[in-house]
Parts: sequence; structure tokens; C-alpha cells
Amino acid sequence: MSITNILSQGKRMRSLLTRYLPAALITIFSIGFATAGFAQGPGGRTFGFGLIVGDPTGGTVKIWLQREQALDFYIGGDYFGAPRIGGDYLWHFFPFNTDIANMYAGVGGTLGLGYGGGYWYGNEHGWYYRPNGGSALGVRALIGVNVMPRRTPLELFFELGPLLGITPGYGYGMDVALGVRFYP
Repeated sequence: MSITNILSQGKRMRSLLTRYLPAALITIFSIGFATAGFAQGPGGRTFGFGLIVGDPTGGTVKIWLQREQALDFYIGGDYFGAPRIGGDYLWHFFPFNTDIANMYAGVGGTLGLGYGGGYWYGNEHGWYYRPNGGSALGVRALIGVNVMPRRTPLELFFELGPLLGITPGYGYGMDVALGVRFYP
């Protein structure tokens, strides 16, 4: 694949992103407000937003669908691309004898635009480094722990899991992140 083809793919992806991102964000917010009857976040709220640090590093949004199910979305950058956009479907389970802390597992997809590399280990030391930039598509699985302290509108979380890059070539990586979300 030539550099011209890679650059044209990147331009097409950016064009699609700028065309459909506003509609996607409106849909995400609508789902969040429509599912208020099933709210299970801090204070019984459905919609939270915050910051995530690690792989990826950026912003995050979570929408609770039911007590055990939620959607999360993120935008940031890491070894898979900068920017990196993705989302996961999460299943929560409750192995601890408390309502403050629980665990979750999920599956999702991610889109990496631009050069891969990494904030933590340099440009050419990532597991899924694309020296020619462009765009990449991947799937990931994750497991995590979240803590929602009583009488606060916050959720603290730690998650990790493998990421499998499926295009433009196969590759793998490990996502490890720490974050906080605020529930207004």
C-alpha cells in the first residue's frame, strides 16, 4: 500500500468522522437521558463523564443502561493512534460484599487515526506501531474495578485488557488505564 493510498484513507476517515461525530454524540446523550429509569451510577444517575489516563489517555463517557449493563465511550490517544475513538459494552458483577465497589467486563471496538506510538514508551516501542500513520480498526476485551464512594457524584475505575488490531494489519496491545467520572 502506497503512502498516497494511506493518506487518502486517512482523509476519508476524518471526513466521515467530522460528518457523523455530532450525530453520534447526540445519540449517546439521548440514550443517557432516556435510560434514567435504570440509573445505577452514583446518586442513581445514568450519565457520567471524566478523564482516563493510560492507554488510552483522554476523555470518557459512561451511560448506564441497567443495574448490570452500561456503555462507555472514550476519545484520546495512545499506541493505537492519536486520536483514538472507541466504545465498549460493559457487564457489571458484584463479587464484593458492598455496593461501593464492583467489577465489570466488556467488549468493544476502537478506531485509531494518525500515527501509532505511545505516550509511555515512545513512538516505535508500542505493540501495534504503524509507522505510516493512517487509520486502524481494532477490537478489545477488558475487565475492571470501579469504586463509587457514598454521597459523592464520582466513579473511580481501573481497567485492563487486550486489544487486537485487525486492519490495516494484525497486531496486539494491552490497554491499562485509570480514570474518574463525574455524574452531574
